Amino acid sequence: MKSLNRLFRPKTIAVVGGGAWCRLVIEQCQKMGFDGEIWPVHPKAEELAGLQAYKDVASLPDAPDATFIGVNRFATIEVVRALSERGAGGAVCFASGFLEAQAEDSEGADLQAQLLEAAGEMPFLGPNCYGFINYLDGALLWPDQHGGKRVEKGVALVTQSSNIAINLTMQTRGLPIAYVVAAGNQAQSGIAAIGEALLDDDRVTALGLHIEGFGDLRAFEALSAKARALGKPIIALKVGKSAEAQAATISHTASLAGGDAGASALLSRLGIARMDDLPSFLEVLKLLHVTGPLPSNRIASISCSGGEASLAADTGHDLPVVFPPLNDSQRENLRAALGPMVALANPLDYHTYIWRDTEAMTRAWSAMMDPSLAMTLLIVDFPRADRCSAEDWDCAIAAAIGARQATGANVALVASLPELLPEMVSEQLMASGVVPFCGLREALVACAAAAEPRAEMGEPLLLPTAVVEPSLVSEAEAKFRLGHYGLRLPKSIRAKSPGMARAAAADIGYPVVLKGEGIAHKTEAGAVVLGLRSGGDVSEAADAMPTERFLVEEMVNDAVAELLIGVVKDPAHGFVLTLAAGGTLTEILQDSTSLLLPASDAAIDAALDGLKISKLLAGYRGKPAADRAAILRAIKSVQSYVLAEAEGLEEIEINPLLCTPTDAVAADALMRRKDFMK
Repeated sequence: MKSLNRLFRPKTIAVVGGGAWCRLVIEQCQKMGFDGEIWPVHPKAEELAGLQAYKDVASLPDAPDATFIGVNRFATIEVVRALSERGAGGAVCFASGFLEAQAEDSEGADLQAQLLEAAGEMPFLGPNCYGFINYLDGALLWPDQHGGKRVEKGVALVTQSSNIAINLTMQTRGLPIAYVVAAGNQAQSGIAAIGEALLDDDRVTALGLHIEGFGDLRAFEALSAKARALGKPIIALKVGKSAEAQAATISHTASLAGGDAGASALLSRLGIARMDDLPSFLEVLKLLHVTGPLPSNRIASISCSGGEASLAADTGHDLPVVFPPLNDSQRENLRAALGPMVALANPLDYHTYIWRDTEAMTRAWSAMMDPSLAMTLLIVDFPRADRCSAEDWDCAIAAAIGARQATGANVALVASLPELLPEMVSEQLMASGVVPFCGLREALVACAAAAEPRAEMGEPLLLPTAVVEPSLVSEAEAKFRLGHYGLRLPKSIRAKSPGMARAAAADIGYPVVLKGEGIAHKTEAGAVVLGLRSGGDVSEAADAMPTERFLVEEMVNDAVAELLIGVVKDPAHGFVLTLAAGGTLTEILQDSTSLLLPASDAAIDAALDGLKISKLLAGYRGKPAADRAAILRAIKSVQSYVLAEAEGLEEIEINPLLCTPTDAVAADALMRRKDFMK
């Protein structure tokens, strides 16, 4: 497929079809001041929207850079073929009824295949797609209303939903939008490829993605690499979060890694910050447009109300932002600006007595803006314009801009209620390098997201293999296989009867653990007994188990913590490695973190540090620490097995991994896979 750049930055536009949709595309291009040529195409009309019409693609003066195809799905295929043969730059396929309709229409999949064949190397958006708006050049292939305007630079937005795309253009938050692109059903051009093309434009400052599903993982790796090379951040709103685990819940791993863990792990690996709602999505893009990524999460807050200062502190309490105490320089400068009556702190209530004194406000706000801070938030809510006058708030606008100019620091003016920051004020602030935040929580979420570390991408992702019908591998066999890749295992002997289990225990040496084989949830079924200290204990325990096959193991007694190591194949995102509190704490704490394989040592270390039980691993209240190197070896041994034996593998779980001061031993292992003949 050729580049999308010609499509998104056209000099000539063709519009195929005569309906209201097509007329609107032409009229909106004219209204936006598109300075290229527009060529309507209609088999019968002499003119369309005041422009000369051409009867077909072959009659056009030249191959168009961009074409909006507003005809039925059958005719769309033939128009695409004609455009491709003429060497056109690309097209937007508005018609629906292709693969997205296969559940209701058996023709849909075949028609999509025909569409792809007709396009050849020519790129297209859709089908079932509204198209795009280029606010930089006034080029619109967009058959509906929109709320944007021409800009000189701004952020690019890509979404799989045309309706959400429309809504985003209607924002009144002062965010300059350079492009909006609706991807439709992504028959050919996925959102990652679209994002790459938009990043190529020097006028694009940041990229926002609304993602329903990822599709081509390699394309997203390429997008991340390009963004990193260009120094342009990407923010994502990924939908599809769910408390529901994956269908296969035979282990704790499937539950912990179910739902959305793979998507979050993928975005983290790609260095793409994830937002949970549209307002925060827009606010962080606004911040990134003005400042780029923040160097840290250290922030300050200034307001003329103690209530607002407290609200800022409480709102940030559960977010990864820090309000550091004032340093000596800040205290000295603030005291000089505010006098002795103000209690100095961060967040700061500077009182109202300097209000309307623009010079004093500028000095006070500048005094807070220490070089050690990544952002200073000035909390100012404007009165509603329909019932009140905002004349007295001009001083706040001037002081915010003045403080920014005086210090060169990152400064934001924040309305605690989103509706109390007028769009005109937002645009004025943006033009002067001050971030206008609509909503206090949204502002703090944006600061946290902009300060997220962008980890360097390591090896390419291990892509998911074909879905299979797996079998449950016995614990002993699972351990045997993992042991070949370095997993430390307890001494063990398999037994086919209670008597053989008793003899095996004597060979291993007491105390021992007795497990019934062929049972997935051993604890719930009463098929695991710890700390057996005699042959009689072993016989009694074996007789009570619902099986005739057993595994006898040495008992590991000196564990300081128990971990879970699990891997689940996620068909959408790859192989998800889950690390969690293990043993009886797995369900109680729900303390887990997920990575995608292959994971680097640094990523694994950081994941371990992020667990609640990390304090136990490090040695808690004078108790010995676990052998961190041994834990890392155990995790890497599981990873090595997955990398080498991914074909047919669905799931692995080590629970618990007994973490001692000198070792890390896999007490239990579960594996589901399909073995193929070699």
